[in-house]
Amino acid sequence: MSATEPTPVPEQNQGDKPLDTIWEVPDDLWAKIAVLLAEYDPPKPTGRRRIDPRAALNAIIYRLRSGVQWNHLPEKFPDDSSVHRTMQRWIDLELFVHIWAQLVAECDELGGVNWEWQAVDGSMGKARFGGDKVGPNPTDRGKRGVKPSVLVDGEGGPLAMVIAGANVHDTKLLKDTPPAVVVKRPTPSAEKPQHLCLDKGYDNPTGKQAVADKEYQLHLKRIGEEKLAEDGEKRYPARRWVVERTFAWLSKCRALLVRYDKKAKNYLGLLQLACGLLWYRRQRRLELLR
Repeated sequence: MSATEPTPVPEQNQGDKPLDTIWEVPDDLWAKIAVLLAEYDPPKPTGRRRIDPRAALNAIIYRLRSGVQWNHLPEKFPDDSSVHRTMQRWIDLELFVHIWAQLVAECDELGGVNWEWQAVDGSMGKARFGGDKVGPNPTDRGKRGVKPSVLVDGEGGPLAMVIAGANVHDTKLLKDTPPAVVVKRPTPSAEKPQHLCLDKGYDNPTGKQAVADKEYQLHLKRIGEEKLAEDGEKRYPARRWVVERTFAWLSKCRALLVRYDKKAKNYLGLLQLACGLLWYRRQRRLELLR
């Protein structure tokens, strides 16, 4: 073995190795996506020949991770215009939503979705080139911004996502976020209640009514209420921190940290793809524990 050749990982430890950052579609994930493509985007008998769908998806993931401009994609990927056109067709077909939903459903079958505790929050980001569903960001001197609102389970797995301009209040987005859950939400009951954790930004009649309409048990600290621990430190709503961590996960994708897409549906499609990849990582962990 040469000095530059990497030392192989012992076979018994490969199952315990954390999943690396996904820059290309793994084989087992592609097998699932290929089935969905055959259903929602089958090849056409006539017309222009399409580019390789797996190479196109790899290019989209690369752009999602790196934030690179489309015309700066590395040469190993197909033509950037073809990749962009393919992405927009898949977004119109809601392919990324179907991928996300299937992975959530498979995790649910493995007992890996914590429906009992959920949390919602919004996060404001920059929108460099404007477009639809942008607005003045009140935390960034009124510059153009976008606000994703996400609903997560008790472990931070994203279950729903909607976007609006940065100036839209969180409570208005709260009305639309839970209905956007990508799988059928279990019906809450006395034996299996569902709790929703929110921050003080939702402490108003509109926010509370939106929670009541969806049969959640609300956990919300009221504005002006400060509960201190014995050591004098502030306490924050239990289990709400997971949604902040989810936004931190998503911010690792540079195309999501700053919105470069003028079309809101393209930006939302990238968010949906990133959410699906998060659930793929959880599915891998669940399968290793079986």
